[in-house]
Amino acid sequence: MKYISKIYIAIVFLILYIPILVLMLFSFNKTSNTGAFDGFSLYWYRELFKSPETFTALKNTLILAVSASLIATVIGTAASVGVVKMKNRFLRSLVNSVTNIPMMNPEIVTGISMMLLFVAIGTFVGAQDKLSFWTLLISHVTFCLPYVILSILPRVKAMDKSIPEAAMDLGCTPIQSFFKVELPMIMPGIVTGMIMAFTLSLDDFVISYFTNGNDFQTLPLLIYSMTKKEVKPDIYALSTLMIIAITILLILSNFSGSKDEVDRKRHERMIAKAQKKQNAAQIGNTGKENG
Repeated sequence: MKYISKIYIAIVFLILYIPILVLMLFSFNKTSNTGAFDGFSLYWYRELFKSPETFTALKNTLILAVSASLIATVIGTAASVGVVKMKNRFLRSLVNSVTNIPMMNPEIVTGISMMLLFVAIGTFVGAQDKLSFWTLLISHVTFCLPYVILSILPRVKAMDKSIPEAAMDLGCTPIQSFFKVELPMIMPGIVTGMIMAFTLSLDDFVISYFTNGNDFQTLPLLIYSMTKKEVKPDIYALSTLMIIAITILLILSNFSGSKDEVDRKRHERMIAKAQKKQNAAQIGNTGKENG
């Protein structure tokens, strides 16, 4: 049974990663023929760096992904902390359910509904361009936000509530306690949520297609426009570079998560030690007063 499970896992991984490996292989092909590998060459990488249209689309995609992931991470962190601190159980479960709706909705439904909303608001305020970079950014933040909350919320729930209270007993204000104690403890979840939001925004096509204006083109939209004619292998080269960059980012994230976990435990020990000293001092002062 053990060998069957290993074979099954190997087959799943092959199905998942063979298309990516084939794409990376053909990015080094000498010719544009995708039916056969005619020899190793960096020709398409050189062609990639000569294409201003592709680099403009890549720059736009990175600007959008970084902006959306940062905004979604800030809002998601505040929302996760706020949800956990809600005392009304019914309201807390309601907020959790509403948060999950964008994840359950088909992307085409989200894209069309947001397009209609933006067009209606633009018509109401008399805007000349109903759709632009800002509508695209709002839509990306909207669909990334639930995934960020989903990554951070378990960390906030698992956090020892006595540690922030101990920090406040030692003289921290609630804001100082959050930034110096709570934030380092939930940082691995924040980093994971930010990376997830970045990757989701990076490759989104459906929602971007419906909420994008004419003056801002992302890489998925550029590739889609190429499929009507021909997808050149320089796009394979660009995809390979993006895969390598995301892989490096994930590896760094794992190292960061391990380091944050060590720092968190050290931080907890320091606060616990300081609290013990304070308790001992209070007991000593009480004993002197009674004496």
